Amino acid sequence: MTEIDPKTFLTAIFNAAVAAADPQRTIRDRLPAMPKGRTIVIGAGKGSAQMAAAFEKVWDGPIEGLVVTRYGYGATCQRIGIIEAAHPVPDAAGLEASRRLLEKVQGLTADDLVVALISGGGSALLPSPAGGLTLADEIAVNEALLASGAPIAAMNTIRKHVSTIKGGRLAAAAYPAKVVSLVVSDIPGDNPALVASGPTVPDSGSRENALASIAAYDMRLPAAVMAHINSPAAEAPCGDDPRFSRNEVHLIASAGVSLEAAAAEARRQGIEAVILSDSIEGEAREVGGVHAAIAREVATRNRPFPKPVLILSGGETTVTVRTKGKGGRNSEFLLAFAIGISGMASVHALAADTDGIDGSEDNAGAFADGSTVARMRAAGVDAKAMLAGNNAWTAFNAIGDLFVPGPTGTNVNDLRAILIR
Repeated sequence: MTEIDPKTFLTAIFNAAVAAADPQRTIRDRLPAMPKGRTIVIGAGKGSAQMAAAFEKVWDGPIEGLVVTRYGYGATCQRIGIIEAAHPVPDAAGLEASRRLLEKVQGLTADDLVVALISGGGSALLPSPAGGLTLADEIAVNEALLASGAPIAAMNTIRKHVSTIKGGRLAAAAYPAKVVSLVVSDIPGDNPALVASGPTVPDSGSRENALASIAAYDMRLPAAVMAHINSPAAEAPCGDDPRFSRNEVHLIASAGVSLEAAAAEARRQGIEAVILSDSIEGEAREVGGVHAAIAREVATRNRPFPKPVLILSGGETTVTVRTKGKGGRNSEFLLAFAIGISGMASVHALAADTDGIDGSEDNAGAFADGSTVARMRAAGVDAKAMLAGNNAWTAFNAIGDLFVPGPTGTNVNDLRAILIR
């Protein structure tokens, strides 16, 4: 292993994880039966345009449709329209996309088929405020959620109770057509009802659950939003609603599958790999500290795993925003990790979002090693101060260690890869 550049190795690990979630590979295996009537393709998420392009290539029949993805994440499609909108904070383009998607599934019959291509990021890309709420209200909700430190399941339970499209409502609008959802999961635990707040897949989260999370994480939401969630009008459809009885849901890619592919690539290169979990949640900096402790134990005591070894984990951490720094959950995780392994020459790591974007900048994450903190200090950057200020992007940018693969066309959440030589 000594002759292999750690960054090259870790990049290959990331690429293997992403390839395992490539819609070109995964959609073909889950094609529904051809309907008697029309086939309408709808979708939302950071991987939806690539999923639409892949579906067009393998579907042997007439189709029409529309999907919404993040700005810069589009793909070339011949028969399925692509709308780009804002993420992680919704905008007017997303509002128009939601309106058009709901319009697309109106007036269908039991002979028609709706194929829903759903991936992570769809929550922000599908603003559709309920009742008398406005886009500004939904933006305020999203900003409060992103700053709260709440886990993704809690966030999406809240989101679906202020929406006319989330929480299964898009599938309900398509009734009596059959809806087949092909889902790329970015959710710890892979509950498809939580991916993109489940526009086509209802779940059991209630208004009471949403209100409990708002209280538990001390969220400050607009008065109109709170009034709506407190009213029966906010209730989302339940899974036993007869409108969903014919529908199908297929998970076509997940963190677990991608982590196994990453481990296989490491072994192919002669390094044993272990997977801690594909569903780790928690405060990013705290998770980073725990991973650093494990890496130190391996590096200094050769336990609980003998070195050389690649330690892998996935899931979705959260960041409680304390100041207006630049960063994302992967770079914040990695900055805490770098502080924890400072001085350990045998440790190298990559933390990155598999969709290619971590937070609001153009990086997926960053690289770190035992020299990271010292190199930051030499560049005039105090790593601990940067961490305290939610400014991990600035810290890694100062030493040229950001990881920028560009949009990947899929999204199975975060990949953390720690190489101990």
